[in-house]
Amino acid sequence: MNLLTTCLLDGLLACVVAVGFSVNFRPSRKILLAAAILAPIGHVSRLLLMQVPFGIVSATMFASMAIALCSMPISRFWHIPAEMFIFPSLLPMVPGMHAYKTILGILQILNEKTDPHFLSLVVYNGLTTLFVMGALVIGASLPLIVFREDGPLGRLLIRLLGQRAIKLLHHRGRP
Repeated sequence: MNLLTTCLLDGLLACVVAVGFSVNFRPSRKILLAAAILAPIGHVSRLLLMQVPFGIVSATMFASMAIALCSMPISRFWHIPAEMFIFPSLLPMVPGMHAYKTILGILQILNEKTDPHFLSLVVYNGLTTLFVMGALVIGASLPLIVFREDGPLGRLLIRLLGQRAIKLLHHRGRP
């Protein structure tokens, strides 16, 4: 499969996962639409970043930053807090397979299989899970914190641009 086909399939599956997760909580159609747009953006950007020399942790952090940055204009336009569609959009990037392999390795170690190979797999998969989850949190939170009106970049933009900056930074769903 070539890269374009892989990206399209990856984006489609990320969209299905994000919308499927969101539907459980009965959100508005706007939130579903935003999650359906943002999840493929994040997941495909992570896939593309992993094609160049980026590891899964750094690629996940930059992809979650892309989701957060793309959510800000949508949030301002619809007057909905960005977090409402950021979190479902991040769900396809949760490292479920690494977490599963960590638990499986721990169970194998507990069943008296003290092979050093199992221990190294547990440590590798556990640390990968931990760091990818941390990258998701940092990548999604950092743009929302930095670009707030009372955030460091927000205060600087308000000083430089005045009222126009407030309109640019106004993304929390507040009127």
